[in-house]
Amino acid sequence: MTSQVCRMESVEQIEGGVRIRVRVQPRSSHSGVSGEREGRLCVRLTAPPVDGEANEALIAFFAKSLRVSKRSVTIVSGDRSREKTVGISGVSIEDVRGRLFPDVSRSVKDTCE
Repeated sequence: MTSQVCRMESVEQIEGGVRIRVRVQPRSSHSGVSGEREGRLCVRLTAPPVDGEANEALIAFFAKSLRVSKRSVTIVSGDRSREKTVGISGVSIEDVRGRLFPDVSRSVKDTCE
């Protein structure tokens, strides 16, 4: 699992922030990152996929996890799909790695490029 998490294939550095390709799993028992698969970060959300609730929960999840405002998080594409692209301004790939995967040791982080 650690090698999947470290690859960070789902995260791309862009000017002013990052772009993350995600696969949302709504109506989960808890919210959080469950890994990375097929180039997408798997994010579990307790919110249902109804009336934009899962999208709002996804924005709130990334804002809280990455310590940015909700305005810094936008759904770039896939607003009606489980597969989405999320743009987050004001953070780097290292911020994403360190804040979403704090259990990955520093030595492992450095070797996962």
